[in-house]
Amino acid sequence: MHAFDVLRDPVRRRILELLAGEEHPAGEVAAVIEREFGITQAAVSQHLKVLRDSGFATVRIDGARRIYAVDPEPLRDVDAWLARFRGFWEPKLDALETEIARGKRKAK
Repeated sequence: MHAFDVLRDPVRRRILELLAGEEHPAGEVAAVIEREFGITQAAVSQHLKVLRDSGFATVRIDGARRIYAVDPEPLRDVDAWLARFRGFWEPKLDALETEIARGKRKAK
């Protein structure tokens, strides 16, 4: 599965957001996703499987629990692909930053 096929799903993106800060047991991930998206634990498990199978997440066994974490490698590949397009918006963001700084100086 292509990285953007994985990332196009809002549930999978949200799971990655949860895992970006720290690893979490599957049960905790499922509880948050069930509450926010109203889907079943089985559906959350399928999303975790897609993330795991596509390399975006890793899992380790801790007793009876499965602990999930982000694997940054596929995200580096996405970032590298996006790098080609940063030239479209970086000059505009730099110009905006300059204008904001000018506005702050004038306000003083």
